[in-house]
Amino acid sequence: MDFSLGEELEAVRDLAREILTDHATPERLREAERSPSRVDERLWADLASAGLLAAVLPEADGGAGLGMAGLCVLLQEQGRVVAPVPLWPALTAALTVAAHGTAGQRSALLPGLADGGARLTVALEEFGPAGPLAPWTTATQDGTGWLLTGVKAVVPAPAGAAHVLVTAATDAGPGVFLVAADAPGAGWEHAETTSHDLSAHLTLDGAPAEPVGTPGGTACADLVRYARLALAAVQAGVAEGALGHAAGHLRERAQFGRPLATFQAVQHQLADCYIDIEAMRVTLWYAVDALAEPFDADAADRAALVAEWWAAEGGLDTVHRVQHVHGGIGVDTDYPVHRHFLWGKQISTTLGGAGAGLDHLGVLLTGGEVTA
Repeated sequence: MDFSLGEELEAVRDLAREILTDHATPERLREAERSPSRVDERLWADLASAGLLAAVLPEADGGAGLGMAGLCVLLQEQGRVVAPVPLWPALTAALTVAAHGTAGQRSALLPGLADGGARLTVALEEFGPAGPLAPWTTATQDGTGWLLTGVKAVVPAPAGAAHVLVTAATDAGPGVFLVAADAPGAGWEHAETTSHDLSAHLTLDGAPAEPVGTPGGTACADLVRYARLALAAVQAGVAEGALGHAAGHLRERAQFGRPLATFQAVQHQLADCYIDIEAMRVTLWYAVDALAEPFDADAADRAALVAEWWAAEGGLDTVHRVQHVHGGIGVDTDYPVHRHFLWGKQISTTLGGAGAGLDHLGVLLTGGEVTA
């Protein structure tokens, strides 16, 4: 299987790396972390003006049609420098609207996202054991519309998002619903996260909503699958960036008259990190390839869950080892590598973490039914 990117994806990678590296300086990161939204709005605008947000959208919606592959390339570059912009929630929502939304939903939402003027986010998680594919939040039909009731936990990047895609249970099965952020019956409670991003808990009390796709159809599975791959891509970049910090640090620091990088125990630690990162890359791109035609939903889900497991386990192991080899400076909260540790920790627990992913994978492999 050929996992080379090709010219278009390499162009996205190179442009994204240039913009993100120039913007994600320690000073800019601190500035964004102290802002009300926790988002680098200038960077978001620059990514939009460079066409990188539109690149993932279908050509019919004004994009370049690079889809999930283009998004994963962009997210890996974001993770490498831990740039505070809400790419994964906004663009996984956009891909879901592009795939399942009505013509009216696509024309209302996607152009604003492409030019950076509007944002979407996703509400997938809940308190308790409810998994993203078996939500406790309910959607009931009210005439020609729908009403949502329930609580969604840790909704990422709510600041600046005019709409949110919410997963909810219906009599026909789980569905995806579009809710205006200021809709009647929608209440927000802001919450801090490990990675310094701002999130929010969303309480829905009969909030009006529009279905995205057919309730009980494939939209919910697609959105969750996109989210798994997006988080795995960010984590691969986070781990790669952390390893780069470790290599630079160990080349420069000396002990007993020798660079720390020449000590075998340290080399073994970084070798383990390298192996984990390569496994994360391979499983990620295998899962992206599984989205191609002819499409097999079960095979795509299995591949996405394997990629998610490697991102959670391998990514967390990598940022732990990197922080360890930095010694005392690794726990300095203002030192660059500490942000990689916080991002790696946050991503490793999103959507239930490695354990929940393994449980789901086991259900798929045994032919069972996902109930959480």
